[in-house]
Amino acid sequence: MVEQVSTAIISLWGENIAAVSWLADRGYAVFEYEPSFLKKGLDISPIHMSLAEAGQGDGLFSFPTLNQNTFLGLPGLLADALPDKFGNAVIDTWLARNGRSPGSFSPVERLCYTGSRGMGALEFSPPVNKELDNPVPIEVAELVRLAQEITNSRCSLKVDFFGDKGDHEAIMDILRVGTSAGGARPKAIIAMNGNGNVISGQGKAPAGYDHWIVKFDGVSDLEFGKPQGYGRIEYAYYLMAKEAGIEMTECRLLEEHGRAHFLTKRFDRQGNKKIHMQSLCGLAHYDFNMAGSYSYEQAFAVMRRLRLSKAEAAQQYRRMIFNVIARNQDDHTKNIAFLMNQDGKWHLAPAFDMTYSHNPAGIWTNQHQMSINGKRDHFQLDDLTSVGESISLPRPGEIIGEIVDAVRKWPIFAEKAGLNEEKASEISRYHRLDI
Repeated sequence: MVEQVSTAIISLWGENIAAVSWLADRGYAVFEYEPSFLKKGLDISPIHMSLAEAGQGDGLFSFPTLNQNTFLGLPGLLADALPDKFGNAVIDTWLARNGRSPGSFSPVERLCYTGSRGMGALEFSPPVNKELDNPVPIEVAELVRLAQEITNSRCSLKVDFFGDKGDHEAIMDILRVGTSAGGARPKAIIAMNGNGNVISGQGKAPAGYDHWIVKFDGVSDLEFGKPQGYGRIEYAYYLMAKEAGIEMTECRLLEEHGRAHFLTKRFDRQGNKKIHMQSLCGLAHYDFNMAGSYSYEQAFAVMRRLRLSKAEAAQQYRRMIFNVIARNQDDHTKNIAFLMNQDGKWHLAPAFDMTYSHNPAGIWTNQHQMSINGKRDHFQLDDLTSVGESISLPRPGEIIGEIVDAVRKWPIFAEKAGLNEEKASEISRYHRLDI
């Protein structure tokens, strides 16, 4: 049985910096900085929980009016540390094994479950499950099978899956690697060495290993093991984004049993050193589930508040244009992130989730998630250049031309990624090359 926890201690780079308590009768959390941390001048949440504001009044922060489905009663700073759909399904599986219903497991307890294994640099105690911290060898094919089981059932695995010791070890494998990264697609946090050996990556990586995220290919809501091709599409888009001058960490394909899993090196790790990370959603409380409620212009305004450089503004503009031309319409506020170093300096994080995402019949990706000049579709050239001019870019038209030139080379990148011609042609029909 998992014991209940109502208060978590939050630490950053080895120092306790804050506490958060869950108010079960009210359905939200209360956050407070450690007094000693206020003197350090590190604004880890400068928009809604700034150090200046913490020094006034009682110093308590709570946000009961934020969307519960997105923030779960937590400040955005902490909601960012929680997993999304797939990771929560994995946690719910673990809860079922340990006699707790998912509804009784509070968001603060989910933070404690994350412990020191989350994205970014924040850590939470007391730990709920220390068994997950040790790096162990991982079989990727087995993780795909387990990911499919969890995707099929979402909340719990079939009863007969819990029976023997071997299955317990398999569950522990996916719990070790599958609960930290956000996003709806099944993915895992791993460490990998130059020989392609894979271990769980939620603790410190041994010498010779780097930290990666792997997005599983061949996991479907309809049937097990059918290679979907998502990995090859995203890898081709990575190659195309690099050609377009977009800054990304190294990405690869990990191929096994006819599947091609997409690997991306983590940018919140330098070796085993952790870097504080916040999404635009978590930092500004721009709810990523509210499609069309926020704009790229607002993202640039947040960047100015963080005192990011003109070069970083130009880089984000380049990403915005790429999303439009290449039809990445899953461009919500969780897909823009910022990093803060130990001196308190903020920077734009490398781009991620730069892939084809367009479903004309869909509810989510039939339009862009963030607007441009008040539009989410049917853009004109003036819509794009006006945003560039608003952030004082000297020649936004040149950037647009460079992106169009890169996307014209899509067939080359699709072939390099091993994507079949039929799928590549289908995607190319939707590229906005005539903007």
